[in-house]
Amino acid sequence: MKRRDAIRAGGSIVASATLAGCLDTLGFQTQSAWRDPPLPSNRPDAVYYPAIVEEMGMYGMKEVPAEGVTFALMFSYPHRFWTVTGSNKQRVVVNSDDSLHLMASLWDTESQTVLPVDISLEVLNDGESVTQRSLWPMLSQTMGFHYGDNFSLPDEGQYTARLSVGPVQARRTGSFESRFENSMETEIDFEFDTTNTYNLDLRRLGTKSGERGAVEPTMEEMPAGRTPMESALPGEIIGAASSGDATFVISYIETASRFGDQSYLAVSPRTPYNRIMLPLMSLSATVVRDGSTVFDDILTETLDPVFGDHYGGTVGQLQSGDTVTVTVDAPPQMSRHDGYETAFFDMPPIEVTV
Repeated sequence: MKRRDAIRAGGSIVASATLAGCLDTLGFQTQSAWRDPPLPSNRPDAVYYPAIVEEMGMYGMKEVPAEGVTFALMFSYPHRFWTVTGSNKQRVVVNSDDSLHLMASLWDTESQTVLPVDISLEVLNDGESVTQRSLWPMLSQTMGFHYGDNFSLPDEGQYTARLSVGPVQARRTGSFESRFENSMETEIDFEFDTTNTYNLDLRRLGTKSGERGAVEPTMEEMPAGRTPMESALPGEIIGAASSGDATFVISYIETASRFGDQSYLAVSPRTPYNRIMLPLMSLSATVVRDGSTVFDDILTETLDPVFGDHYGGTVGQLQSGDTVTVTVDAPPQMSRHDGYETAFFDMPPIEVTV
């Protein structure tokens, strides 16, 4: 069913039992056609299949050759999400005047590495500012890692989105070391037409709804922010374990490298099923050998063209039998769409033995 069809049904909802049942299943009501799709009952404290999967529309992409990056501006219907502060989440509901959900992403054009940066979006009409705000870093099953928020626009018509980003705050290594140090800005023109929003497809997952699992990201023209496969990570994989339903792959590079003069411990957290990056965490690690602690420090969020976004630190040479413990000091400070809002909170330490 297309959302346009649900909305246009209007007053005929009560008259048609079949249509009413469909709308009820999808969570629509005459007075609020898109405000609150259903949430599965008994959601697990883990990644789960949402009740409804929605299509995303693309407004445009803009490459900035001088910086070697590409911006994208996407849209969908307004929908709820959850913001995260520390270990607490806050549900954001759709307001009656919200027009659409605007989303943005930024990536290194060559490596397709999605960049964790602060993105603000200003919407202009005929050169005049209509609205402006910082976008939330977000995690979505269909969109992967991106930035977004619900926006209210006064009318249909032509607009310009001005996207502004600051420098990448994570440590940068390899070919990224001297890049992404400056603020960047670009503009993407778009037409806001409610018909385009109403035409976005909705898919109901039926009995799968609420079960552990995730749908595949739906973007075909842009990267979703996936982390590398375990087999593609450099160094020796000394362990992979789950905490809070996130997967942590721990790699060890024994010799001096682009990461420093000492051996390097790298931790690559990712979502289960789709390997989506989990930036904006705080991690620390401890190495214990024969009952004595030989390393105990924070791990620095690092952006690398091979590892992608990960957390690492230089350590002395690890030995067989060493115990490596990774502690999550703060979970991912990212807003969540349906299917992710119950995961990645209660994250006990991970322990692996070399």
